[in-house]
Amino acid sequence: MSEVIDTRYPIGRFSAPTTSGPEIRAVHMQTIRLLPERLQAAVKGLNDAQLDTPYREGGWTVRQLVHHVADSHAMSYTRFKLALTEDWPTIKPYNEAAWAELADSKLPIDDSIAMLEALHDRWVALLESMSEEDFKKFTFTHAAQLYGADPRAFAGTVVEDAVRRVLADADADATATATPTEV
Repeated sequence: MSEVIDTRYPIGRFSAPTTSGPEIRAVHMQTIRLLPERLQAAVKGLNDAQLDTPYREGGWTVRQLVHHVADSHAMSYTRFKLALTEDWPTIKPYNEAAWAELADSKLPIDDSIAMLEALHDRWVALLESMSEEDFKKFTFTHAAQLYGADPRAFAGTVVEDAVRRVLADADADATATATPTEV
């Protein structure tokens, strides 16, 4: 019997790791560092009609996905900074689907890719500057979690979750461009 895959989660739902340490984080930081380059390669040569094609039935277009990656990673970077500078900040979720319908999600993708290049340079520099003590005290409360499971997120888990999102974003773009729709 084949397993049914939920296409909303190209690499599966996040499962918190049981351990996290400098070696694991270094690998994850490298993934974050390389994402803009991987994303650029995935969409290279696509024309507007291909960028405006949903990458899966009922899903966003490739263009919306590229802009979503920029939005999502900007939010994640901001959340890291809040967690490093405030005591247990509560971070607000955002309506990703509504953001994908805003006018800026219809613009050319070059600005979002440039934004990701600059943002990831800063994000990796921030992560690399963090001491073990910073990672231990790095915490926040996600407002969406206040009504369910443990509302506190810890750095090790957050770094792994951020990397999984980076990989999912890159995988979704690779899937979208592996066999571009001919239009």
